[in-house]
Amino acid sequence: MTRRRLLGLAALVAVLLVAAGAVVTTRLVAHRSPEPAAAPVTSAPASPTPAPTSASPTPPPGADLTGPLNLMLVGVDTRVSIPGWEPHADAVLVLHVPAGLGQAYLFSLPRDLVVDIPAFPKARYPGGRTKLTHAMSYGSRVPGDKRHPSTAQGYELLRTTVSRYTGLRIDAGAVITFGGFDKLVDTLGGVDLYVDQRVASRHRRPDGTMRPLGGGGYTGPQMVYEKGTRHLTGWQALDYARQRYTAGGDYTRQRHQQQLLRALARKLVEQGTARDPQRVEQIVAALGRTLVYVGGGRKLVDFAYALGGLPSDRLTLVALPGAGVGSGGAYRGEQLRPLGREFLTALRGGRAETFLAAHPTLRVKT
Repeated sequence: MTRRRLLGLAALVAVLLVAAGAVVTTRLVAHRSPEPAAAPVTSAPASPTPAPTSASPTPPPGADLTGPLNLMLVGVDTRVSIPGWEPHADAVLVLHVPAGLGQAYLFSLPRDLVVDIPAFPKARYPGGRTKLTHAMSYGSRVPGDKRHPSTAQGYELLRTTVSRYTGLRIDAGAVITFGGFDKLVDTLGGVDLYVDQRVASRHRRPDGTMRPLGGGGYTGPQMVYEKGTRHLTGWQALDYARQRYTAGGDYTRQRHQQQLLRALARKLVEQGTARDPQRVEQIVAALGRTLVYVGGGRKLVDFAYALGGLPSDRLTLVALPGAGVGSGGAYRGEQLRPLGREFLTALRGGRAETFLAAHPTLRVKT
């Protein structure tokens, strides 16, 4: 298995997981001792002693992972400058890899999806029905310490919530902050992305500085992303993928986030990053503490090796349709439409490809 295939796969699993996993993989491959040259063929000596048998080769990491696998990638809105601020799950993406590991499906769940969040004693959260984004913040609370929320603990409650809602067992995942994503894109030299509709930024000026927040909202000139193929820097890619106050709302934002991950995956493969251990080290160093990997007892390299044979063109982006829900005229959040819930049922039953063939509008174009 080549490092290029390993990197391409891990990038498709989640671009952010590859940054941490590729360095482990490349170290493992680069530090192996070369196999001894084969001895010349000679006549066997006349001896009654049988020739020694060679030891069985050590299986590669993750050899027992055959699928199905489910990985969750979470983008967290952290505002560390605000006292008492808790991390919110601003983006929740799930990658499903069916048994056999020859196909993958990536879909997003709305941050405002109304779900049942179970009780979580670690954070003294009693449980309740509210928006999905709050699972991360409620779970991150550390009793007696309001200044240092636990991202890994928040992920744990979010993972349980997503698993119960979708019916999928979440095997591993990662959480990355906005600052970490920004650094990742810049470390890769930016990303080329097809902007599929005009998007005006709510948060940034054309020069990248933040727009001031006044009494009536953000003010001043806006950064605008015009339709067409664009080269985006770190802050631009992050800003573009964050915008939900645009045509299509949060569902458009979900599509843009998926497209951005796909574009980053392609760039990682094109650069051949995994063939250059120093380059991978640079990426990991840039991310620093902005990336948290949660593997449920599994090392990241296990997933990288297990999924190394997945062709890069077998990743399908899926858009789950939804709609707003309210109570007494007040907005409460989002819910998936029947077609979106039916896709999850088909996914669990191993019928995703058949379902998408019958409902091609769910496939996201890239």
